[in-house]
Amino acid sequence: MAEALALARRGLGMVSPNPMVGAVLVKQGRIVGRGFHRRFGGPHAEVIAIQDAKGQAAGSTLFVTMEPCCFLGKTPACTDAIIRAGIRRVVTATRDPNPRVNGQGIRCLRRAGIAVQVGMLAGAARRLNEAYFTFVTEHRPFVLLKVAATLDGMMATSTGESQWITGPAARHQGQQLRQAADAVVVGVNSVLKDDPRLTCRLRKRKRLVRVVLDCFLRLGPESRLFREPGPVVVFTTSNREGKIRRLEKAGAEIVRVRMESKDRLSWQDILAELYRRQVVTVLIEGGATVVSSALEAGIVDKAFFFQAPKVLGPGKLFSQGMKPRTLTGALVLKDVQHTQLGPDWLTAGYVYRFG
Repeated sequence: MAEALALARRGLGMVSPNPMVGAVLVKQGRIVGRGFHRRFGGPHAEVIAIQDAKGQAAGSTLFVTMEPCCFLGKTPACTDAIIRAGIRRVVTATRDPNPRVNGQGIRCLRRAGIAVQVGMLAGAARRLNEAYFTFVTEHRPFVLLKVAATLDGMMATSTGESQWITGPAARHQGQQLRQAADAVVVGVNSVLKDDPRLTCRLRKRKRLVRVVLDCFLRLGPESRLFREPGPVVVFTTSNREGKIRRLEKAGAEIVRVRMESKDRLSWQDILAELYRRQVVTVLIEGGATVVSSALEAGIVDKAFFFQAPKVLGPGKLFSQGMKPRTLTGALVLKDVQHTQLGPDWLTAGYVYRFG
């Protein structure tokens, strides 16, 4: 099962909105087939493992990281392939929370006389697909937050300069976060200052949904965002028809949402629209106003704080838009991991709100 989980991770960023799944076939004490779900719409892990076994699947045990599907979707039901292959036993780490499966795949296999065991390395399997479980059970995207800051918490200088606060190793890790995400979110100030492409440089074929929060439509159609393939979604409250037409002609999709304060769009509306678009994982990258509003709104599931050994003094503080808190009311990271990346440090953990 550990090998199946390692295989599943190889589908990171390529299978959404499906879960990452890995499968291993074992017969007479040795592995005869391996497979993982490589891309959305492609064969599932179980089918690839059966094909890899080259006729040796009959009488084997299948270790699979999530309950096999039992319905015809973009691909045939995996339970049918398992039954046809003559597999005698299936060990699955966890049930699939999708209402179209959720125990039905297990029941289908058992009715066919196949022994099924559930729960091996279940915690690791759920952690691997935590975004998928959130998306299916809570009907919202899983939200990641990335912050690159100095020791005194500055994301940029007082004039907005931010390239580069952290070093190459930290920036590479940031690209890995983009690889795991379906959408990346920035504020319009970051676009106007840095003119980013917001692409995933680790997998050039990956098409991130690039999201700009722009209350008053200050984004220009000449932005480099529009020179790269893939959708650009602009959330705004503006109804400036001329500007909307120019941005749409450049390739933007304009979505009007509510305003929660004088300079903050409704995160509830934004996430609801991204959920409707089947965005499973959202990565919020900045700048400081967007980061602080996301933390204040309580929408962040997991945060990644990259910290450079630098002190800037007054600048763009990543918590600048948050309300003052007491120590007992602070946001706290749980299950924290610290990683050194060259001269920089990454602190990652799940965001917990007291009260």
